[in-house]
Amino acid sequence: MVGEMGSSCKDAREEVIQAWYMGDSDADQRLPHHREPKEFVSLDQLSELGVLSWRLDADNYETDEELKKIREERGYSYMDFCEVCPEKLPNYEEKIKSFFEEHLHTDEEIRYCVAGSGYFDVRDKNDAWIRVWVKKGGMIVLPAGIYHRFTLDSNNYIKAMRLFVGDPVWTPFNRPHDHLPARKQYIETFVQKEAASAAVDAAA
Repeated sequence: MVGEMGSSCKDAREEVIQAWYMGDSDADQRLPHHREPKEFVSLDQLSELGVLSWRLDADNYETDEELKKIREERGYSYMDFCEVCPEKLPNYEEKIKSFFEEHLHTDEEIRYCVAGSGYFDVRDKNDAWIRVWVKKGGMIVLPAGIYHRFTLDSNNYIKAMRLFVGDPVWTPFNRPHDHLPARKQYIETFVQKEAASAAVDAAA
């Protein structure tokens, strides 16, 4: 009975976005890198870190009303596409290495996977890595100031729509850049808030 209830309440996003804590292995970055035993992270837990997610219709992104609504509500006026694979990306090896350097941005990073798949790794509030696997139909928003990195998975291909408020600024600030206002704001909004609510819970 519990299983039946669980399946009927399943979040559709979980079919295209999954997350887990990473182990310490230094094997190929494109492997899943689960902890042993596996330790999954819910999309609600991701949202507590400021990471937002949607499941959208990737086959009809040109006419998708839900995507249009998200763009209007969040002010995402700019849009382009980025294909990451050895055949399509100039300086592929160099680019892949730079994407996997831990960094932050001073604006949101919005990625909507319309084909393929890839891993977005983010730091939790205790600085542990969470691997977020985004597949076709998954869209995520990484908040300004969160330390993160990106890599392809073993399929070696992703086509992602990139959205932005106004003119795009893709500048990565490799860690450490803790003095940036965006980083301080992120800590205040998500890390300290979380610590404060935990302290209140403990007191109660």
